Parts: sequence; structure tokens; C-alpha cells
Amino acid sequence: MKFAIIADIHGNLEAFRTVLADAEQQKPTHYVCLGDVVGYNANPKECLDIVRNMDIPCVKGNHDEYCSTDDHLEGFNPNAAEAVRWTRAQLSNEERQWLRDLKYTKLVHNFTIVHATLDAPQRWGYVFDKLAAAASFPYQNTQLCFFGHTHVPVAFMRDTVVRGGTYSKFKIDPAKKYFINVGAVGQPRDNNPKAAYVIYDADAGTIELRRLEYDIASAQKKIRAAGLPERLAERLEVGR
Repeated sequence: MKFAIIADIHGNLEAFRTVLADAEQQKPTHYVCLGDVVGYNANPKECLDIVRNMDIPCVKGNHDEYCSTDDHLEGFNPNAAEAVRWTRAQLSNEERQWLRDLKYTKLVHNFTIVHATLDAPQRWGYVFDKLAAAASFPYQNTQLCFFGHTHVPVAFMRDTVVRGGTYSKFKIDPAKKYFINVGAVGQPRDNNPKAAYVIYDADAGTIELRRLEYDIASAQKKIRAAGLPERLAERLEVGR
């Protein structure tokens, strides 16, 4: 079995289509989504339609949650809050209900998926380092767990201690547990503007991070035409 694992699409249709085209060439048997289908970029409805039509396992991201409710956005980053309000207006009640109904965690085949953390998935904690990753491992009942949220691809491993770092492709050690961030399709933040996703080959026991150039200029043009904050357009070309 081979899985294409995507996260943090964030309404970036150009990046999403590029990722899906590349994934098709890898011939996965399954697709999985780690949440944040919407938010930030200018095609939330179109990206959501694609994910729903694919009928794939998907967990809820924080932007999926924010955009599916009418909760107050006090304390939010102003750019993120503006994008949430705009996205809410683009989605139908039925689409927002679909997002609300998503679960925080799922078991898929022999691995777990979550958007943020396993210790408190509904609190949207960020895992950038070994200390933060260590909090999720006691709640991880499978050898592998894939997550998103930070938009930074990094793999954490636990045997007796927790280690971690960036990766491109590696083979799974059956003696270790892994907590793996697959990077972001629609808004990378690791100083690399290329869209990111992962191919997990369960038969070969390998994890491969794939990075792809896409039409950033078109995505930026849509953001500006929608009247979304300029910062959201600018950050795409620098990957942060």
C-alpha cells in the first residue's frame, strides 16, 4: 500500500493541483488529508470540493474549525482573522457543517493522523521541537503518526529518547515510533516556497518528502483580487 499524505492546503488551488498531479505519477493506492483545507488563500471552496469528491480520510485543522463556526476571533493575528472572516463568507452552510463534523484524529490503515498534537488535538499546539513532540508520543498507539499545522516538514523519532530533524527520504526503523510533519501544500513556512507533501510506502517502509514548484504568481493574483491581506500573497514566494 502507498499513501499520498497532504496537509495545510489552505485554499491554494494552484499548489493543490500541482501536488495532486505529482502524486498521481507516484501511483498511490490511497490519499489522506491532515486538515486545514481552507484558510489564507483564495480558493477555499474549490479545494474543499476536491477533497470531498476524493472521499478520503481527513481530520480537522484549526482553520477548518474557525471557518466553520461564527466564533469570535479575539486574540487572532489580524491577517489570519481577516482571512477566516472572508473564507466563512465563501462557504455554504452545508460545507461549513462538513468541516465541523471532521474528527480531530483518525486511524488509517496502520497509522494515526492528526492536525496538531495527540495530547490535546483540539488546542492546536505547535510542534517545532523535541520537547513538544515528546508530549504526543504517550498518546500514540501506532508506530507512525502524521501531522501538520506548523507548515514545517520535520520527523521526530522515539526509542528511549526523542530525536528529530529535517528529512527528504528515510526508511522506517521497526524499533522506533515516528511523529512526522508532512509540510504544507498551500503555505510553506520553512523558507522554501515549494509545495510539500509526503509519500508513505507501507510495503517498502519508506517516507519520502516531495517538494514542487507551482504557479505562485497566479495564487498571489487571486489573493489580491479577493481583497485579502497583502502579507498572505507576499509570504508565498518566500516560504515563511
